[in-house]
Amino acid sequence: MGSSRAYPVFRTTDAAEAYGQAKRPCALLAHVNDRIRLFAETRTPREVRRMTDLVPGVSFDSVETRKDPVTGRSLFFDLDVRTPEDAELRTHLPLSFSEDVERGGVEERFLAAPGGGMAAVRRDGRRPDDPGADSHGHGNHDGVQVVFHGDEAQYDEWTEDHTVFVHVTKHGDPDRARHLAAHIGSEVPGGEQLGW
Repeated sequence: MGSSRAYPVFRTTDAAEAYGQAKRPCALLAHVNDRIRLFAETRTPREVRRMTDLVPGVSFDSVETRKDPVTGRSLFFDLDVRTPEDAELRTHLPLSFSEDVERGGVEERFLAAPGGGMAAVRRDGRRPDDPGADSHGHGNHDGVQVVFHGDEAQYDEWTEDHTVFVHVTKHGDPDRARHLAAHIGSEVPGGEQLGW
């Protein structure tokens, strides 16, 4: 199956503008999946609680790998974040989650929920074929992703910027990426990256 190739097509310090621009290439998808993927890093107990209200039942994990001091084995985060007091919850921060949710409604509220941590909204689908350009849609790889406070599709380092990515076939398709960037009045301001 392989991973998609992601191309940055828009970058800004305005989260609402990034999200608005991400909607435009989504409108060009011939098919959009019913579910979207949300990712967020939470840095405060308040952010954790906002996320649990927004996405009930979400499972958090530690952002940083934690080891048992005796055995050296990795520890998995299994605390129910709804029960501890803020002081106890702070000892486990930062936390992150990645969750598929039904499309529609939650995305707009999600924009305000993460606070200053990295976050992302991902929409998968399939673009229409363009035989004249030898470009074909692919249901496993096509989609649009907006990464808040990041410039890497794989959520690497925190930045001030918010970046919109288009995802294409695992073999890459820079021409299609440029076409999608032009659709939103932009260019591809960086090279191909590993996608999902």
